[in-house]
Amino acid sequence: MSSRQLPLLITGHGTRHSPDTCTFKCGNACSRDAPNTSGNNYFGDLLRRALSRRALLGCGALALVPPTTTAARAQEPGPREQQTGRRGFAPVPPDSGDRVTVPEGFTHELLIGWGDAVLPGAPPFDFDRQSEAAQARQFGVNNDYCALVPLRAAGQWLMVSNHEYATEPLMFPDWNPEAPAEAHVRTAWMAYGLSVVLVEQRGDGGLRARVDGRWNRRITLLSPFEVRGPAAGSPLLRTSADPAGTRVLGTMANCSGGITPWGTVLSGEENVHMPFAHADKVADPLVREGLRRYGFAEGPSLRGWEAYDTRFDLGREPHEAHRFGWIVELDPLEPDSVPVKHTALGRFKHEGANVSTAPDGRVVAYMGDDERFEYIYKFVSDGRVRPGDDPAARRHNKRLLDSGTLYVARFDGDDAAEEIDGSGRLPADGAFDGTGRWIPLAHNDRSFVPGMSAAEVYIFTRIAADRVGATPMDRPEDVQPHPVTRRVYVSLTNNDQRGAPGLPAPDEANPRSGNRDGHVLELCERKDDPTAERFHWRLLLVCGDPESPGTYYAGIDKARVSAISSPDNLAFDEHGNLWIATDAGGRGGRNDGLYMVPLDGPERGQVQRFLTVPTGAECCGPVIGPDFVLVSVQHPGELPGASPQQPASHWPDGGSAQPRASVIVVRRKDGGPILGGDG
Repeated sequence: MSSRQLPLLITGHGTRHSPDTCTFKCGNACSRDAPNTSGNNYFGDLLRRALSRRALLGCGALALVPPTTTAARAQEPGPREQQTGRRGFAPVPPDSGDRVTVPEGFTHELLIGWGDAVLPGAPPFDFDRQSEAAQARQFGVNNDYCALVPLRAAGQWLMVSNHEYATEPLMFPDWNPEAPAEAHVRTAWMAYGLSVVLVEQRGDGGLRARVDGRWNRRITLLSPFEVRGPAAGSPLLRTSADPAGTRVLGTMANCSGGITPWGTVLSGEENVHMPFAHADKVADPLVREGLRRYGFAEGPSLRGWEAYDTRFDLGREPHEAHRFGWIVELDPLEPDSVPVKHTALGRFKHEGANVSTAPDGRVVAYMGDDERFEYIYKFVSDGRVRPGDDPAARRHNKRLLDSGTLYVARFDGDDAAEEIDGSGRLPADGAFDGTGRWIPLAHNDRSFVPGMSAAEVYIFTRIAADRVGATPMDRPEDVQPHPVTRRVYVSLTNNDQRGAPGLPAPDEANPRSGNRDGHVLELCERKDDPTAERFHWRLLLVCGDPESPGTYYAGIDKARVSAISSPDNLAFDEHGNLWIATDAGGRGGRNDGLYMVPLDGPERGQVQRFLTVPTGAECCGPVIGPDFVLVSVQHPGELPGASPQQPASHWPDGGSAQPRASVIVVRRKDGGPILGGDG
């Protein structure tokens, strides 16, 4: 088989993901060995501690709700689930069609999609006549995270969207896997990165995206970035094009993100190993080990970028790989500003970063490394937030992520190892829960990891976390602090290799073997202080079929919930409810969707399906406003056998059109609040 031919594979987890999705998005990560071979201690091997967590940690609000004894019956809404109450909507049933489904009384419309104009002078999108120049002024491909930053004018926002990856065989009708054409490569470079788009509210309550020469921007693989923080200028970041190690061209594999208190947007560079070639030609043993630990492949790359830019040939530029895998900060309110790559937040396969402000004014960024058996991190700033949005305050606050301490999480369970049998059944105390601590990795130029310099800790953060005994998790993706309670919620999407021969066994924080459905973890910092080094945790949801005894929905009667699998992006509404977007890959013939779950009161854990996305699509980047919801519909129609000649979806344009990843707006037909009623 040619080095660039697409593999014939059956995708993992029982999904309907296209082989193209798995290949071009993450390099078939689910079909190869996980790069974490550290042999760290796992939950089942750790000393069990039966502590009085409420007294120790000051997390009394995190009540331990006993599990229900009522037998689960059906996955779909029953009579009680149809009651709107504070939810304000009747859950939608599962769907497998090429459409978006929303609750009765709601409507949805397209806001912007791949190829739509962003900058003045952008031509109309023409699938058969794409070009580098056109794509540089159009909305990028496969949008993921979405953020709204308000402008001073009422009803106006700047929307920032990530463009995670391109699926070239479905993007270009004549893409050649043996020798990708330069025109295709350069067009794809323009489709990556981020889009900044002016969005305004219409008179009828809907939203529209505007082409605007003042605010709108496209950030691509050729846009300049500043490298800041303790590793900036390190020899490991220097290349022939940038001998100082402080300037990088472009960003890629941008997955999720977050909005800072000072109005900038953080974006996580995730599967950055994908476009690089010839890791086998690197001589430096430290760099070689780093490339292996981050999953960089030997030989030529899938996309052939190295033929048109030598920086993607690691045999010639071995340090270029270290210039991706960071948290990026973009200031949409300053259109001429240069975005930043923050080395103080560590380098790994970032899902995103979300910021909480501590009582003393320091900021804490929570982060997940999205791969099997990887880790959860946080960064605590040295500096403190300066209140206000005047220029001086914003300049000060935009430096807060340059200096501070980087930590990785280690968890301890409460129950005996034999009670965690891999089935997902609750232990005798009625909860998967325990305590944990944040292990410091580095503070600015000081390393806390024996045998590693501070710069090495920041650039090879995975290796540093291996060495200090962090807890490997089941694909930690979004890590979201609650805006009011400061509890932290972590989506652990799935891990079908948990408990496989020679691999980590189930543990109390990852309690199922062959975990195909994932779970959601709730973490409470000591005394509700995000800067604390100790925490209490528990699993809020153990996802999957409610009829299965190996699932858990915060102790609520599982007959009342909508089945959910593979939680991914997280968000909160103004009432404090958690919203979960899924990436289950159409398991069981059912499309992905967006779910709402209350976090307190008698409805805690009552997961309700709010919408579903079209066939082959992933539900991403939800923004939950008081009277509208934004959802990023990523890779619609990416199903096995799909091609430009035989598309598996025609969404959103219908007819015979090619599918286009897009942002949609969902709102009530009567213009009322999303949750309506008493909130």
